[in-house]
Amino acid sequence: MASRVLRNGTIDRIAVTLSGLCVVHCVATVVLLGLVSSVASWLGNPLIHEVGLALATTLGAVALIGGAFSHGRVLPTLIGAVGLIFMGSALFVPHGGREALLTIIGVSFLAGAHWLNRKAHGSDHSARG
Repeated sequence: MASRVLRNGTIDRIAVTLSGLCVVHCVATVVLLGLVSSVASWLGNPLIHEVGLALATTLGAVALIGGAFSHGRVLPTLIGAVGLIFMGSALFVPHGGREALLTIIGVSFLAGAHWLNRKAHGSDHSARG
């Protein structure tokens, strides 16, 4: 069951969706900080970023490392690790533009890694027939 979920890319699709939601969250936070401070302060809550990083790390470990074992390609895992480093570093800068930029860069790397992982599963699956 778990192997099938990894091969069909379900976890990667979920992770890419979460990455997209993260980008929307970061952009909305920066915009709302300038427009409506009461709403933006709720969206800018550090807990959102900490939980998001925990989810990204967990999904990344399951999907990307599992994919590397399944299809044998390490590149998605390495690119995902770069993304997680950017995302993690965003926790150590003040809220605002730098934090959002680091997070967006990290999420972009991570989403790209999950996309490559899905493609690797697809080419692996089609090669088997």
